Amino acid sequence: MFGYIRPLKDELKVREFEQFKACYCGLCRALKKEYGQFSRFLLTYDFTFLAMLLWDGREEPKTVSARCPASPVRRKTACELSPVLARCAGYSVILSWWKLKDTVDDEGFFTSLKDRFLLLFYKRQYKKASRLYPDFKEAVSENLSALRQLEGQPGATMDACADRFARITRAMAADAAQPEIRRPLEQLLYHTGRFIYLLDALDDLPEDVARGRFNPLVGRFDPEGGRLSEKDSAALKETLEHSGRLIGAAFELLPVGAWTEILKNIIYLGMPQALNRVFAGTGDVNRRRRRAKH
Repeated sequence: MFGYIRPLKDELKVREFEQFKACYCGLCRALKKEYGQFSRFLLTYDFTFLAMLLWDGREEPKTVSARCPASPVRRKTACELSPVLARCAGYSVILSWWKLKDTVDDEGFFTSLKDRFLLLFYKRQYKKASRLYPDFKEAVSENLSALRQLEGQPGATMDACADRFARITRAMAADAAQPEIRRPLEQLLYHTGRFIYLLDALDDLPEDVARGRFNPLVGRFDPEGGRLSEKDSAALKETLEHSGRLIGAAFELLPVGAWTEILKNIIYLGMPQALNRVFAGTGDVNRRRRRAKH
């Protein structure tokens, strides 16, 4: 959905990269099994990261050789279907449906025709996921509705808006396989949500300003032509780096598991790379390329 939470490939060992791809492919297969072939278009790196976080650290991932529509000739290695992959697939469907709804509400009729169609197309899948994960559906509904209300208020602050999105990602920790790690997981996912929300706001800032759409950074800073001043950019970067440090601190409280080394790469290398890319002004271009590819 956002694509900011991904590993720095060049720093992964070959074995680790193959493991990451297996989890990614496993989530893709879970989307197909639970919600149909076309739900595979909802696949993201962000929910692959979530699947590895929520994985029961006491269990080693098992893999199978599977066929893939993107590679019809060569079979791929994928993680076996499991409850955690099914849960992440359901969470992905719920959040994707609400994001589509938010886009439809924001845009004009003709501009949002594609998203209106997708909203109707995924309605059945959304209803199924909502029945299976009602608590998460309520968390998404409540906080995105509250976020929309904030966006309509002149005094809405950047931190208040980011908090509402972060509560959604924090809710993903509710069904952790090991209840004793729920607290650090909640903290990690809360600050990951805040990181994603603010980085996405910066990524979208030029377009939002040009089209007169709400952007939480406008209330905090004074962007000219959709660009932050050097001083404001440094202040925002410090805020995001602080979130990154809190994510790392929470991660260090989690037990070592099968995905630990890959998660370290994502948190300590991949997320800073995404941050630097967006601040350099190349994030939106790269994100569109990822969407086209996946």
